[in-house]
Amino acid sequence: MVDVAPLYAPLHAPPTAADGCFVLGRLAQSLDGRIATASGRSFWIGGEQDRLHTHRLRALCDAVLVGAGTVAADDPRLTTRLCPGASPVRVVLDTERRLSSNFHVFRDGGRTLLLCATPGPARHGAAEVVELPRAARGGVDPEAVLATLAARGLRRVLVEGGGVTLSRFLAAGALDRLHVTLAPLLLGAGVPGFTLPCPAAPADGMRLSWTHYPLGDDLLLDIPLHRARPPACT
Repeated sequence: MVDVAPLYAPLHAPPTAADGCFVLGRLAQSLDGRIATASGRSFWIGGEQDRLHTHRLRALCDAVLVGAGTVAADDPRLTTRLCPGASPVRVVLDTERRLSSNFHVFRDGGRTLLLCATPGPARHGAAEVVELPRAARGGVDPEAVLATLAARGLRRVLVEGGGVTLSRFLAAGALDRLHVTLAPLLLGAGVPGFTLPCPAAPADGMRLSWTHYPLGDDLLLDIPLHRARPPACT
């Protein structure tokens, strides 16, 4: 039997970053690095155990954060339906406020924050709207996002997708850890898990260490980042 205590231990430890947050990036991808088909469909890249792991992470975090593209493509609830534990605060990054208020996260009664960089009403459906500065690389500034969440007591943050949002946090050096599930699936094309500046050579890339855990037929990679940035982003 695999000892999974080290997998979840970082979520119970006090945050060490200066902003007071622990930030865990999370995605499931095919063997060829795709998190969705070209049409945006991602149900289901990972298997049942992978989905259960995601819900467990939600139950251990104060907030679960996704980008506007994930909401538009999947209309997720971002709750802990598959395991015991309270659902986290939902945080949606929608820089231009393009999402309608018809999605689940804006109308099902759970607490939701909509973070944007475009002025407008203080509410979006049932969500509270917070205006934040834009990042130099596009989107809402990750540092401002974490400062906003920490001020509300939301210090354990799960960045659940999509690939653009996760890549922006990684490029900004705003991730403490990364959980990547590899599914035994080949798509051939589709939405990439990471979109980052390309280094000149493989030696200039971001070399990582990991611990692996089986999740049914899938493989989970637990990757410590400690707020490091890819060299091409520094």
